[in-house]
Amino acid sequence: MRFISYWVLPIISGLMWLATLLALLLYWIVHENERMYSSMGSGQTIAYISDVGADTLKPLFVAGCIITTIFLDSSFIADRLLRHRGRLVPNTSLSEKILSGLCIFFAFVGTIGLCFLSGFDTSRYHTLHDIFLLLFIAGYLLSAIFICWEYQRLGKKYREHRILRISFWVKLTFVIIELLLAIVFIVANFQGLYDLAAILEWVIAFVFSFYVFSFIIDLWPAMATRAGSRAASALAMEEALPGTPGVLGQPRTTHDSDRTLTSAAGHHPTNAKENKKTRRPYADF
Repeated sequence: MRFISYWVLPIISGLMWLATLLALLLYWIVHENERMYSSMGSGQTIAYISDVGADTLKPLFVAGCIITTIFLDSSFIADRLLRHRGRLVPNTSLSEKILSGLCIFFAFVGTIGLCFLSGFDTSRYHTLHDIFLLLFIAGYLLSAIFICWEYQRLGKKYREHRILRISFWVKLTFVIIELLLAIVFIVANFQGLYDLAAILEWVIAFVFSFYVFSFIIDLWPAMATRAGSRAASALAMEEALPGTPGVLGQPRTTHDSDRTLTSAAGHHPTNAKENKKTRRPYADF
């Protein structure tokens, strides 16, 4: 279908993650009546995600984590390939390509952490589970930091593309919120405040889903650069995004700073060669 494109990857990933979390939470509250699990600490009354995922719903937890990371990592890879092919704003410097590579690398680290923590459950492999939990949080946080850094550099270079600034601020907000929550979560665990730590773990997991959905912003514009659409200008493609006015396929013939008053005959006083120059920026999306 013409409407289907790379932007469906983060949607599938985010919906799978949300469905997994809601299934675990509702199962514990409604079906299990908030019962105590053997993996829960002394005085703990609120179950961690891992406590619920280590019991009857472990197959669902494992499958949900694997599917989530497969489609999320596919979103990272799609973003890199689309920039390489010029269908999104391209990385033109070595530093930008390194930042993109580091983003993908640490996303894979987070993937290993999430998939393995679901398999090595907290009930049977408590130490390993905690190690993989740390890998999951650190991996995706570092990945988000590097992609923010990359988008900040792209945004400075391509100031006309508002979508880059929007994506940068959305992801930076995620990094700040998740980093603060993760610090409080770790402190609460070490202080033995298990109920507070459990609540924070659920909150961190749900906030993570919004980070996943943020990649829709990055991949949606690739729809405008399919075969037959590549000739449109970058600004026209950006203006064609949902909710932004614009007319597709009308390249500017002069820079705004080059415009002068016309003569009485209605012609510009500049020479003919300058008038023929057409502004052709990089294909953005």
